[in-house]
Amino acid sequence: MELTNHICTHFELYEVDAGRSGTSVVAVKTLKENAAEKERADLLQELQVMKMLEPHPNVVRLLGCCTEKDPVFLIMEYVALGKLQSFLRNSRAERCYGNLHGPSNTLTSRDLTTFVYQVARGMEFLSNKGIIHRDLAARNVLVDEGHICKVADFGFARDVIASHVYERKSEGRLPIRWMAPESLYDNVFSVKSDVWSFGVLMWEVVTLGSTPYPGMAAADVMRKVRDGYRLDKPEHCRRELYNIMYYCWDRDPKERPSFQELVQLLEQLLLSETEYIELERFPDHSYYNMVSLSGEKL
Repeated sequence: MELTNHICTHFELYEVDAGRSGTSVVAVKTLKENAAEKERADLLQELQVMKMLEPHPNVVRLLGCCTEKDPVFLIMEYVALGKLQSFLRNSRAERCYGNLHGPSNTLTSRDLTTFVYQVARGMEFLSNKGIIHRDLAARNVLVDEGHICKVADFGFARDVIASHVYERKSEGRLPIRWMAPESLYDNVFSVKSDVWSFGVLMWEVVTLGSTPYPGMAAADVMRKVRDGYRLDKPEHCRRELYNIMYYCWDRDPKERPSFQELVQLLEQLLLSETEYIELERFPDHSYYNMVSLSGEKL
């Protein structure tokens, strides 16, 4: 496989020689110079997880790797529209532009409901393989040109097929706003802690990429989640959709739904053809996006 046309660093795009079909663009994930040994270990762990997976339409696909000498490369499919988080945030400007200047390609309620359904399908596939993601969030889902969502970024993921539970041993920046209470306080991760994160991702999608727990510091989030506080229902979100989010946030992991059940619940909403996200009522003033906070992954 010949790689050409080096464009950027760390996460890079290349054109590859695809034989008779010409060239294809791929994404190549590698390490920056002077990367810490832990980052190298995380990249190799990500590779081990992705090597276990056969292709699935809602999971980013590994195409190849180079590990015989440094730097290590992971060669993955290129997903053209980038991160779901950015895609949702950019759609706000598109929506305003459309309101001012006539029709535009704005997202609809059905689009957004389909996004969460697709992520649930990807996570159902991973959980059936005995894999926990541990960092499920809109920033780690990619969107292709056909508006197909693909779960990505397996740097935190672990194969837990034997025990079904993973206990974190090392420190680092954490996705606090997406973490279940047992992960925040006991360092325990499971498929059911991924389900909690999925509920937060649903809230992100409904609010077009807003930062969860707006206006609250990380320490306040941790304390209030432990004490039973949950993200409020957005005023433009119908109760049926919010109830699925809330179901994901049960204090008892055993009481949370499985991803298989979430797929079924979301499929029922799509079949009903009701608008569960009333975007004409979207309150821009109520939500905002935080881009960096000390010690947090956002």
